[in-house]
Amino acid sequence: MSLDIDYYELLQVDRSADDKTLKSAYRKLAMQYHPDRNPGCSDSEARFKAINEAYDCLKDPQKRAAYDRFGKDAFKNGGFGGAGGPGGGDFGDIGDIFESIFGSAFGGGRQQRGPARGADLRYDMEIRLEDAFTGCTREIDVDVAARCDACDGSGAKPGTSTNRCSTCAGYGKVRAQQGFFMVERVCPTCQGAGEVIADPCGTCLGEGRVDRRKTLTVNIPAGVDEGTRIRLSGEGESGARGAAPGDLYIFLHMARHKLFEREGTTLFTRAPISFTTAALGGEIVIPGLDGQKHVIHIPAGIQSGKQLRQRGAGMPVLNGRGHGDLVVQIDVETPTRLSARQKELLREFRETETGEECPASQGFFGRIKDMWEDLTD
Repeated sequence: MSLDIDYYELLQVDRSADDKTLKSAYRKLAMQYHPDRNPGCSDSEARFKAINEAYDCLKDPQKRAAYDRFGKDAFKNGGFGGAGGPGGGDFGDIGDIFESIFGSAFGGGRQQRGPARGADLRYDMEIRLEDAFTGCTREIDVDVAARCDACDGSGAKPGTSTNRCSTCAGYGKVRAQQGFFMVERVCPTCQGAGEVIADPCGTCLGEGRVDRRKTLTVNIPAGVDEGTRIRLSGEGESGARGAAPGDLYIFLHMARHKLFEREGTTLFTRAPISFTTAALGGEIVIPGLDGQKHVIHIPAGIQSGKQLRQRGAGMPVLNGRGHGDLVVQIDVETPTRLSARQKELLREFRETETGEECPASQGFFGRIKDMWEDLTD
């Protein structure tokens, strides 16, 4: 089936259609008549070829202007035709179909290529909880592939230059048509760089980079936590032949603290108190990560395992304002070594618990207080 139809009629658009309208119409028709959707149908295959030929012409301003003046005669006898133009007998650039329909993931376009960007690197760092509370600055040594100073990263011997690859014409990739599809591969001559080196640098042997140890300063903000990632832009490996460097990622890990545990911005700790403090109430002092002393008020009659919360005494909020809370779990300690007098006083205390009379002037806790004052004398 041969289709000799006006390109605008093929794409079902007006002659004044803009680029957006052309592309939209083309995508719709290309999907409708694609051979994969119509296997074994020669009419669909012929129309698909014609649609591709029409769009290949009309999407190019110069070709479209020539077509509007002279029609398809503009592409005969070596006009705009050739292997990839209208009237050339093939599909043109089949990659454009998939680029138009599915985006650059399939077609990719013929963009100028170059050496690949350098690799990203990872560095694991352990810090103290105090450093995470206040923030700190650390220096680290990293072994990386750095830009060669002798050739300034070009890979070519000083005083010489690189040449454009003749195989891929500097694009870094070559194309080959397979059936209805255009396959794109890395250029085997320049390995994707788009350029070749006739006289390589003697220091880096044409790589444009050499192994080197770098000392870097890392600023750690207050509030970081386990697994926090800090990015140092451009501090990864240098790209080959002057390509952009990668990044260095610092992964933070928290060292175990002897007093505090952490959950988000909340700090947890345990505080042992005496029996008398638990019964009568009082105060304890907790040393904070900020160097301050935090006074915790103990209510009378508190039980072991009870948690007390002090607002704003926890970890700072990363890249924000304020602090979390400090949670103190109370552990009531029972005395294990008592003198004879202390045992006597405790027996008296036990008698008050069994309901025996005590002086009317003494309340329950007043009696306890007197006992423990005698015990500590």
